[in-house]
Amino acid sequence: MIRRLATVLSNKKVMVRLAITLALLFVFRFVSHIPIPLFNSQAIADAINQEGSFFAIINNFTGGALGRFSVLALGISPYITASIVIQLLQMVIPAVKEWSEQGEEGKQKVNRVTRYLAIFLAFVQGLALIIGADKKGSIFVPSITSPNAFLYIYMALIIAAGTAFTIWLADLITKKGIGNGTSLLIAIGITSSIPTMFATLGKTYLGTNASFGNVMIFVAVILLYLVILFGVVYLQIASRKIPIQYANRANTTAGKNDSNIPIKLNSAGVIPVIFASTIMSIPLTFAQLFSDNLSDGGWMSQIFSSEKPIGFIIYVFLIVVFSFFYSFMTIDPEKIADNLSKSNAYIKGIRPGEDTKNYIARTLFKVTVIGTIYLVLLAIIPIIGVLAGLPQAVTLGGTGLLIIVGVATETTQQIETDAEQNQYSGIFK
Repeated sequence: MIRRLATVLSNKKVMVRLAITLALLFVFRFVSHIPIPLFNSQAIADAINQEGSFFAIINNFTGGALGRFSVLALGISPYITASIVIQLLQMVIPAVKEWSEQGEEGKQKVNRVTRYLAIFLAFVQGLALIIGADKKGSIFVPSITSPNAFLYIYMALIIAAGTAFTIWLADLITKKGIGNGTSLLIAIGITSSIPTMFATLGKTYLGTNASFGNVMIFVAVILLYLVILFGVVYLQIASRKIPIQYANRANTTAGKNDSNIPIKLNSAGVIPVIFASTIMSIPLTFAQLFSDNLSDGGWMSQIFSSEKPIGFIIYVFLIVVFSFFYSFMTIDPEKIADNLSKSNAYIKGIRPGEDTKNYIARTLFKVTVIGTIYLVLLAIIPIIGVLAGLPQAVTLGGTGLLIIVGVATETTQQIETDAEQNQYSGIFK
């Protein structure tokens, strides 16, 4: 550990890239506190605090920027949505799939279309958000007594421009800094809410409310949080390795082979939980925004609220479905089997071709079962915590923790890899 840290600190190029990354993240956090002109932020705060609100998810990803209704109110969220839409379109539209197979030029086409779609979605989502929040009362400052359509479009354009700026900032981090810019911006937004969580926890169970029982609850929650954190770190890097051998390569070390196909325990990442949360929360959010008579016991609340029995079952079912769907979309057994055949590689004891494809598919299915159980448990822990009486701001698991751990793991690995590569290249200069 000390040797790795010394290697990173002694590498000037890596330290410069790390400094650029930190500076750009600071710019992102600074700009996220610049409010949109003429807007009364209390209107959107009321919408976020409603049960099952989709805007609460976005607010968490943007580090509270939506709650402040800053120029980065939607942050990178429309870009994530656009990326998912483009990935799904590649499965149904041949032209889009051909782009992804055209090398660097096709990749640029996909990225360009994704950016345009993200900015368009940011404008539409921003406009819907502003109009919906206005249904609960005027969203404008008191000096504006008769708003017109131009003001709504003006605010929506500012939100779209903020998303465009965030995408540019993410690309700059990816090119000039360390790690994936999009992932880092999401992680830094979620991380910024952690101090608020612990402050709320302390305010609820300590201070004037301190008692033996409350102190024990406080300590138990902290310990449980640490256990979940270490568990997520371990399971996030866990993988099932399928050893492979090459027909035209001699095995220099007797009985050993370093070549393998790694299948991560959670191949789908956090996407299934995001999909499930989005599907569950969007109908309830629009119903809350545009309806004045949505009671807590209404049928929509029963179906789309994950804290209700029916909604809870649907939420878990959606996570399971999306987990298997996205895992098999990310790891294609047929494509892996074809690549092995082209490389004169094989899995010991398994025939090339159809048998290899079936073996990889069975292995992926078994690993995904375990990964899905882990993902479901992580997703429902915050719900159980709320039902147990913990404050809404205290989240013991969920997508946030999974994203933070995943981004931290990948970024750390990239820093170490870059430091070692640069160090080795220096020997031959």
